[in-house]
Amino acid sequence: MTTAILSALPEEQSGLVASLQQPQRRVHAGRTFWTGSLHGHGVVLALSGIGKVAAATTATALIERFGVARIVFTGVAGGVGDGVRVGDVVVAQDYVQHDMDASPLFPRWELPGYARARLACDAALSALLLDAARACVASAQGQLDLETANPALQVHHGLMASGDRFVSAAHESDRLRTLLREAGHEVLAVEMEGAAVAQVCLDYGVPFAAVRTISDRADDAAHGDFALFVQTVASRYADHMVQTFLQKLRN
Repeated sequence: MTTAILSALPEEQSGLVASLQQPQRRVHAGRTFWTGSLHGHGVVLALSGIGKVAAATTATALIERFGVARIVFTGVAGGVGDGVRVGDVVVAQDYVQHDMDASPLFPRWELPGYARARLACDAALSALLLDAARACVASAQGQLDLETANPALQVHHGLMASGDRFVSAAHESDRLRTLLREAGHEVLAVEMEGAAVAQVCLDYGVPFAAVRTISDRADDAAHGDFALFVQTVASRYADHMVQTFLQKLRN
């Protein structure tokens, strides 16, 4: 069984590519895919591209062209939930598309044709990711080289939101969180790809799980925090969590 590891940015996956055994590089649909093995598991490594359409295309290619049995997404996100701070890790329990609005034909955030707003992640894969994330956070305590370093890193498990917008203003983040909360969606973090991959995986019946490290608070400082975090922390987190996840994974 082949496992796909998706990331949004090259910095988040460079260490995994370097560790790949028997690597082979393949290009399909304008994307680069690395096949090989890690910890005895067949894997395909790929960059999703930024945004929901790019991520959906990549996920579809992984399933149709490479026949992957599961997809795991690792990357960064903006923290919007109470107590979700820079350096924390969020493992997705489910996803909502925060920019989906087909009202008045359908309730806001509901996915037309799916009769739901939230897409669940695979429970077994998510449990393994939670274990891997906790191990990563435990090893990283006190080692973040950021002015905004979080002295008490935490792992969270819950709802993530995706949309084709980099949320980078405090008023926008607050409004988004409030609107979702009023509809019963207590969101922890926001990013730009995961919900699209979750939808593709639902369509194909492929298990999906996602983990995101909080790079910023999706506020007015998000742009600077994001760039610094990706350069200094994201690749180390992703490498550690994926390697640990694969060591725990059974075929």
